[in-house]
Amino acid sequence: MTEQQIVIGVKNGDREAMREMYDLLAGSAMSTAMRYLGDSDDCRDVLQEGFLKAFSRIGDFGYRGEGSLKAWVTRIVANDAINLLKRRSRLTFIDTHEVDIPDDEPPDVNHIPPEEINRMIASLPMGYRIVFNQYVFEHKSHKEIARSLGIRENSSASQFLRAKRLLAKMIHQYQQNHDEG
Repeated sequence: MTEQQIVIGVKNGDREAMREMYDLLAGSAMSTAMRYLGDSDDCRDVLQEGFLKAFSRIGDFGYRGEGSLKAWVTRIVANDAINLLKRRSRLTFIDTHEVDIPDDEPPDVNHIPPEEINRMIASLPMGYRIVFNQYVFEHKSHKEIARSLGIRENSSASQFLRAKRLLAKMIHQYQQNHDEG
């Protein structure tokens, strides 16, 4: 089934189309939840809640071409993950971790396994991680991020810059450790 066929089927209450949608999108939705939460139990809860919302709100979804369903479900899961963190009051924005790697020196990640990059992102401090994920993976502007998190726009930009620098430092350390051994 194509995404469009899945959407039509789910809108018509077709349980097979729902299964297809879940099978098609659960892996990427779980990856999104892991980038935000890190805890697999929380991720499973957010994934389940996200799909329940997607199925119940499919009538509000406007198909815009291949990939639009995935983007919509990803946005639901990301928002649910952030809301979980807000409810638990674990959402904090910090101004530590000064890192001395210049911005114009992006690290080469070609020889680092994707799961290692995801682990590094998951280890970022919570505020950094959320802003980084929203900016890089959700393609939100700092204005949109600030509005959704209730922070100032320059705080979003600052959190992103610090996240990027800390991630670059982790990548450089990983490369040094693997070049030596």
